[in-house]
Amino acid sequence: MSYSSEFITEIVTRGYMHQATNLEGLDERAAQQPISAYIGFDCTADSLHVGSLVQIMMLRLLQRNGHKPIVLMGGGTTKVGDPSGKDEARPLLSDQDIESNKNGIRKIFEKYLSFGDGPTDAVMVDNADWLDELGYIRFLRDYGAHFSINRMMGMDSVKLRLEREQNLSFLEFNYAILQAYDFLELRRRYGCALQMGGSDQWGNIVTGIDLTRRVDAQEIFGLTSPLITTASGAKMGKTASGAIWLNEERLPAFDFWQFWRNTEDADVGRFLKLFTELPLDEIERLSALEGADINQAKIILANEATGLCHGAEASAQAEQTAAQTFAEGKMADGLPTLTVEADKIGSLLLIDAFIEIGLAQSKGEVRRLIRGGGARLNNDAITDENRLLSADDFDDDGRAQISAGKKRRALLQRA
Repeated sequence: MSYSSEFITEIVTRGYMHQATNLEGLDERAAQQPISAYIGFDCTADSLHVGSLVQIMMLRLLQRNGHKPIVLMGGGTTKVGDPSGKDEARPLLSDQDIESNKNGIRKIFEKYLSFGDGPTDAVMVDNADWLDELGYIRFLRDYGAHFSINRMMGMDSVKLRLEREQNLSFLEFNYAILQAYDFLELRRRYGCALQMGGSDQWGNIVTGIDLTRRVDAQEIFGLTSPLITTASGAKMGKTASGAIWLNEERLPAFDFWQFWRNTEDADVGRFLKLFTELPLDEIERLSALEGADINQAKIILANEATGLCHGAEASAQAEQTAAQTFAEGKMADGLPTLTVEADKIGSLLLIDAFIEIGLAQSKGEVRRLIRGGGARLNNDAITDENRLLSADDFDDDGRAQISAGKKRRALLQRA
């Protein structure tokens, strides 16, 4: 099927499309005039991770095609907690924690979007600006009648928790109502015509569309992206060593680059479409590579994705570090580095060093690596689980290299 707008054409051909309400109507409107669209992000941590990157790229694609992105920070809804895809309630955060997290997330979007006062410049708003001011009785009177409990009980976020006999608090049950009200408020304040999100947000999005139709008699649209999993079925953004964060304070650019470099062969073409801006014909060429040649496509994927998130210089440095470390066997400067104070040499367990540098999450994980021959010090297998770091482990430059498996390495630097 062909589309009138470049925006919808790219959304479909690059694989961002899962479901949409009145796609033909949305396509027609996007072809005729710039539209404003939003995606909401709750402030549950001081960084987003790769699991949110599809949504970020959708906003970037929207702006690249002449439309206006609205980044909605959930300063208000974070106080409630989204039950979608969760087995239990999220811990409630203080206002101070939410504000701190919001500041960390803001830095990510400044890399992907152009903010300003122009017609297609992105804006960042906080739903606490209106949710914190709502009067409970007035809100119930004005909007409560428009929400059907029967319909809400059928939403996946509610139904799955109830089927599993897991507690769903009244606080969480309100989340869909507040998100629906966000859409109504954004249409009134910014002329927002479209809400986008992951497939788990479909019920919440449709609820907002229905509320706006009932209250303001306006048509607005919804569009969701598919849940992204790897070819082996793993959830996108989760690895054995933890989440793949987008802020460098949480995850060094080299580790981010390595994540993409280690993409499964079957995922390369799909990820090039979703996470880079390479032309589709170039992606088709790279996707056709086989055998050892597919590594060329993986390096390009890593360079492009890291360049968008951390900048071209960081991407180039990560590629150089990887080449020196893995191809040439050198101790490259760009590896994650743990400084070891002099008084710790002779007393620091290597198991603890693996955890401190982020190569493992627990002592049990390191022990399993050691028993399987996957934990190494200076390319020699570690066999003693109680091995201490000694002065002899460092080279003349005061460096030692530890590795977990073949692809994850780090440096220990003597202070």
